Amino acid sequence: MSDQRFQRGVFGAWVGIIGNASLALMKGIVGWLSGSKALMADAVNSASDVAGSVAVLVGLKAAKLPPDDDHPYGHGKAESISAIIVSILVIVVGVEMGLSAIRSIVAGVEEAPAWYALVVIVISIAIKEFMFRYSYRLGKRIGSQAMVASAWDHRSDVFASAAALLGVGGAMLGDATGISLLYYLDPAAGVAVSGFVIFMGTRLVMDAIHNTMDHVMHAEDAADMLAAVEKVRGVIEVNDLRAREHGHYVIVDLKISVNPRITVLEGHDIAKNVKQTLLAGFPNVSDVFVHVNPYDAGYPYAVDARLPGDDRPTILH
Repeated sequence: MSDQRFQRGVFGAWVGIIGNASLALMKGIVGWLSGSKALMADAVNSASDVAGSVAVLVGLKAAKLPPDDDHPYGHGKAESISAIIVSILVIVVGVEMGLSAIRSIVAGVEEAPAWYALVVIVISIAIKEFMFRYSYRLGKRIGSQAMVASAWDHRSDVFASAAALLGVGGAMLGDATGISLLYYLDPAAGVAVSGFVIFMGTRLVMDAIHNTMDHVMHAEDAADMLAAVEKVRGVIEVNDLRAREHGHYVIVDLKISVNPRITVLEGHDIAKNVKQTLLAGFPNVSDVFVHVNPYDAGYPYAVDARLPGDDRPTILH
């Protein structure tokens, strides 16, 4: 990741930390003062997002570390690990939200939340939608899985707050009409929100685990790389191309076929040009490993692979 992209990622993580902390504090205070169970649960959700944003920040900084003897391919998987942490936090908080709301329903609800709880929820929805759009676009731009996971967490919060809005609004309607049964819409909204949050968290953790297990880009996603390599002078054929995703960057392994009559130095130069083409044309490519094969279209010619003084039978390639 370039320094500019890295700084954008760090800034985006700090936006998440400050934004979620502010929302958690605002929702918590207003939820307690207004007596809204849905808003209190939403506050806990925002508080967990602070930890999630911290995990994103830690993942970005760890992924920035240069390769070493123990991690020759870099530390990009740190972002996938932090994405898993974010997703698990979402699930845990979703379960806690659901249990809290159920306990409120069992205990009984005697009054509706104060009107200003509704105002805070509307403000929260607007802020969270902005944070989702910002984080999602930034995550896609810099290729950060953890940032994208955090963005979807913001989007789940939008729906969570929308459910809280319906619950609080319904309870207030019950207060206005004298229908006390509508008071239960407030904790019922908490149960609905928890179910959605658990669903989102499960989907995110499955995606993060998939990306951690040496996931390679699909053929359609790597098509531009393949086309770029095929245009390099001296490349007759691309036998194989695998782009392995390591968090925000990609490591490419490929096999190319060249004229079998050229020298080793010429084959090395072609491979070098292939590597430079991918590094220059695709910012998310961190390293390229090229294996050079002699071109063979049905043995139109024989290549003597024996070393000088080797009396073994000729090996054809």
